[in-house]
Amino acid sequence: MTLRFLPILLSTTLVAPLALAEGFEVAAPPVTASPYAYAKSGAKAERAKAAGSAGAKVIGGEVAAEGAWPWQVALLVGGAPVGTDAQFCGGSMVMDRWVLTAAHCIHMPQEDGSFADLWPQDLSILVGTNQLAPGRGDLIPVEAIFRHPSYSGTQFDFDIALVKLARAPQVPYQTIEVPDAEYGGILNQQGVTTIVTGWGLQEGAQPSAELRQAEIQVLDRELCNSAMLEARAEDAAGGFSYAVQTLGVGDEDAYALWDELVARAPKPVSENMICSGTFEGGKTSCNGDSGGPLVVPLEDGRYIQAGIVSWGLSAMSGQGCEETALFSAYTDISKFVPWLNEVITANP
Repeated sequence: MTLRFLPILLSTTLVAPLALAEGFEVAAPPVTASPYAYAKSGAKAERAKAAGSAGAKVIGGEVAAEGAWPWQVALLVGGAPVGTDAQFCGGSMVMDRWVLTAAHCIHMPQEDGSFADLWPQDLSILVGTNQLAPGRGDLIPVEAIFRHPSYSGTQFDFDIALVKLARAPQVPYQTIEVPDAEYGGILNQQGVTTIVTGWGLQEGAQPSAELRQAEIQVLDRELCNSAMLEARAEDAAGGFSYAVQTLGVGDEDAYALWDELVARAPKPVSENMICSGTFEGGKTSCNGDSGGPLVVPLEDGRYIQAGIVSWGLSAMSGQGCEETALFSAYTDISKFVPWLNEVITANP
């Protein structure tokens, strides 16, 4: 059985060209940031106690209506009671026993520096509720976990995974369609309206027990890359200047070396990613939203999932996300439909 696709009928709202505000850092790569380990260690609960007062919504978002986004699920630490302390990632129901999420949600750094996938018993999936509270929804064991083979854990590319449930949910829910390659290109265009949902941190670095939503737009990938590379270059310039002065490199050679260094820098937002946010900033996914869906509203009232929450900008304070960030990066699902179908077909 393969995933279903929807014809694309959507309207776009153009946004202004991207500009990067100062004071941003790229979120720590998966090698140093494990959402699962963070929740399991109790650090998430302790941080919530110490955080300042929270705002009333996900960063730039609002509380989702009860029953909205019925494909949204929560990944919880296995064996832990349902609540914000145990929730570490999001996901979406794409078939009756299959959840789509981010690879960095299930692929963890080990003490020896290597990486390994979580065992099925390490997590449970909460389906059919917008509230992280005991007695809400259906908490389902996991049968198997499948990470994209090209995801290594030390970078953000190929950040996609499938989780097979031990059984179908016994509460009301819906599955969400995903686009194939033909329609993926239509979705990944500047100005396309998108909606991100999740239980991630709100303003003030507080977790949310209620599912929240924020409307953002697809931004041009190259503009996002230019902004990110410019910010990285500014951070690196001081060290480079010190190095060339210490080594006695002349100005002409230094400029040539710098130009080559910048040209060789990998683009943060790859061809496998969608860049989405707002020109004015302040609407974004945050810690705990990872793995959740980025959906596009269609003209007939339906939705299609274009992306998976992958990475974003962290606050310079180290406390949560940059609340004025202009964009975050999402895995472009349309690039991985053959792999998704291959896994699902091979594991009936």
